[in-house]
Amino acid sequence: MAGHSKWHSIRHKKGANDKKRGKIFTKHARLIMLAARNGSDPSLNSTLRQSIDNAKAENVPNDNIKRAIAKGSSEGKDATQLYEVLYEGYGPDKSAILIEALTDNKNRTFTNIRNIMNKNAGNLGESGSVSYMFEKVGFFHVKVTSNNKEEVMLEIMELDPLNIIDHKDLLEVTCKMEDFANFKKKLDDLNLILETSKLNYISNMPLDIETQAMEKVISLIEKLEDNDDVLEVYTNLN
Repeated sequence: MAGHSKWHSIRHKKGANDKKRGKIFTKHARLIMLAARNGSDPSLNSTLRQSIDNAKAENVPNDNIKRAIAKGSSEGKDATQLYEVLYEGYGPDKSAILIEALTDNKNRTFTNIRNIMNKNAGNLGESGSVSYMFEKVGFFHVKVTSNNKEEVMLEIMELDPLNIIDHKDLLEVTCKMEDFANFKKKLDDLNLILETSKLNYISNMPLDIETQAMEKVISLIEKLEDNDDVLEVYTNLN
């Protein structure tokens, strides 16, 4: 029975990993579809080029990328109309929640997200209810080693970033939203390895809460992220 238990654990873990990978592939496909509405040639569409680069960084297969471009640019018979939506609300202990979603059915997505919030001690708010607590910025994860970290940090500081946070083998770097494309080009010119490169929300009003409430917020975020229409979930918690 020990062997059976071991296989059961491996199978369960593999299933969870496959589900997570499938979610990542779906997210990137939708972002590529959205970007491809403005042209299917990455050399002429910088947003599409960035979306493709981000997808490849997370090992999305080339066939998936090609299908997403065809759908988004109406080159395929099954072209899909997608809408970007941003939901605002509160989680446990008055934590602020921002939810970015991409959907082909706004009513379905709104209903699903509202149900998830209501069942997990959260509630949706009106537009503007919490977004003032966040700022949209250029967001990068730069790969570093113990040998080159100090040198890379000095090089990035020369570019005048908003902030640099050291996460051991990664540097979290932010810049102003309007400087995103130019800042990324400068990072590329330094031949740095970018694991993440996108626009992101960060909180300008961080909140500290008790551990038990924090666990409830994390649980809520995980359930929201499990929804296929949700791209990103942001909170103002430290």
